[in-house]
Amino acid sequence: MARIEFQNLAHAYRPKPATLDDYALQPMSMVWEDGGAYALLGPSGCGKTTLLNIVSGLVKPSEGKVLFDGRDVTALGARERNIAQVFQFPVIYDTMTVFDNLAFPLRNRRMPAAEVKKRVHEVAEILDMTRDLPHKASNLAADAKQKISLGRGLVRQDVAAILFDEPLTVIDPAMKWMLRRQLKKIHQQLKLTLIYVTHDQVEALTFADEVVVMTNGRVVQKGGADALFLRPDHAFVGYFIGSPGMNLCPIELDADGARIGSQRLTLGAATLAALGDAHQQAKSPLTLGIRPEFVRLAHEGEAGAVKVEVLRAQQLGNYQLVTAQCDGHLFNAKLEPHVRVVNGPAWLRVAAPETVFFCNDERIDARNAEGATQ
Repeated sequence: MARIEFQNLAHAYRPKPATLDDYALQPMSMVWEDGGAYALLGPSGCGKTTLLNIVSGLVKPSEGKVLFDGRDVTALGARERNIAQVFQFPVIYDTMTVFDNLAFPLRNRRMPAAEVKKRVHEVAEILDMTRDLPHKASNLAADAKQKISLGRGLVRQDVAAILFDEPLTVIDPAMKWMLRRQLKKIHQQLKLTLIYVTHDQVEALTFADEVVVMTNGRVVQKGGADALFLRPDHAFVGYFIGSPGMNLCPIELDADGARIGSQRLTLGAATLAALGDAHQQAKSPLTLGIRPEFVRLAHEGEAGAVKVEVLRAQQLGNYQLVTAQCDGHLFNAKLEPHVRVVNGPAWLRVAAPETVFFCNDERIDARNAEGATQ
């Protein structure tokens, strides 16, 4: 396994990029430690597959360097980097048995037959495929075929890293859960360097030690589930993580404080000062962000609350999703299922300890709203 480092890395598919918009992968530097489990998360076209292909050696970056354990491998191809890659669709030999599919990478390296047998059985046991070893791959279901693909990546002990490019896309939802658990177990057992590309936040957050969130070719945040959920560095992270995502609402400052539309929002002096400084420096709009989990019903005039019009309440089993409107801006709230909510006027607390603020989509280091509204 390897420690992977990116130094001022960037890539553009068009020659002579003039602006950041010309880059498929905007300039960045980052380190993935040896033995870590990492996920690249973002929508289609955000640059995550480009970054994965740069790691594997299928794409040579326009700028910067890729280092494996301190060695510059930027100019080396995929074979020379000793990378294993698992793709979206199973890449196997249907006419071979499961055993022969798993043994194929080892036999190509002329490993002794006894060692091949030992290693194949070890990997098959991890994947719960020991009983399938003598069977033809063509007779197996899609999830079992993808497990063979995973096994072909795992069977080699000398690889620098194993790359997964949306490997569970074609798998039945129930099987996805089982395979994610197996991948997590495999990582804990073998301490491999794993990089996992997906647009599915559940896959990323349950699999990885650290998630790298990308949008428009840019890395906007990397961190664990708690940091991405509670302290998004960028408004896109707040919106993209969560179901539904973070409520994002523009706010304005005036001589009397903060407003959402025509409504006054009570914030303390420290928070207002931080928002004012950020707005003055960036000359950009301010945004309030709060997750639906932290919005709650409030009393009229309560600090941090605004008057809303409740549009609908949907019972979803262990919670109800309430959608309300405040001066043309929508807010979602996840409330206890037993709370009585009716359409019409109500008050919602949107300034709370969990509220974050953004300027030009970047999080402002301001005191939380509760501490500032006393």
